Amino acid sequence: MSEVKISAATRTEFGKGAARRIRREDKVPGVLYGHGSDPLHLTLPGHDLLMALRTPNVLIALDIDGKANELAIPKSVQRDPLKGFLEHVDLLLVKRGEQVTVEIPVHTEGELAPGGFLLEHVLNALPVEAEATHIPESVTVSIEGLAAGDSVLAKDIKLPKGTTLTVEDDTVVLQVLAAQAEEAPEGEEAAEEEAAEA
Repeated sequence: MSEVKISAATRTEFGKGAARRIRREDKVPGVLYGHGSDPLHLTLPGHDLLMALRTPNVLIALDIDGKANELAIPKSVQRDPLKGFLEHVDLLLVKRGEQVTVEIPVHTEGELAPGGFLLEHVLNALPVEAEATHIPESVTVSIEGLAAGDSVLAKDIKLPKGTTLTVEDDTVVLQVLAAQAEEAPEGEEAAEEEAAEA
């Protein structure tokens, strides 16, 4: 996994008014915490952060005030529910070699067996533990030929080397359901029955 370098500045203003001023400058307020250190309040460049967050569990190399260099992963991202811009981000401090628990997206490939089956994502993301600088971006699962009643368990998913599950092996990740036949409205059924009797 590649690192994304972002320059950040410490901030001393807090509250809604200060946050609005920061966002007007196309910046995002954030907090860096972890390793028992005091939370560090930061201002991050909006566009750079938005681009970095397109990669799930991205490793961010923070240059703080041009003095301190820290590694972090996004832990919580708040977006405006209507416009989608970043409102706030919580970053977790990590160190090289350290194991972290994250959720990685589950992607599928292949086609279900013929017959109009439905694929249900019981888990959209798989909880795993991985080394902070080697977090997988996602896992891909083959659903080729699966039919109603089939499921994919956590233990069935091949994980990259150095990555381990943090859920039970028999946790259902994906399952295949039979498509439900649409029920005809009651009036139509009665009309069909009368037509059949005539």
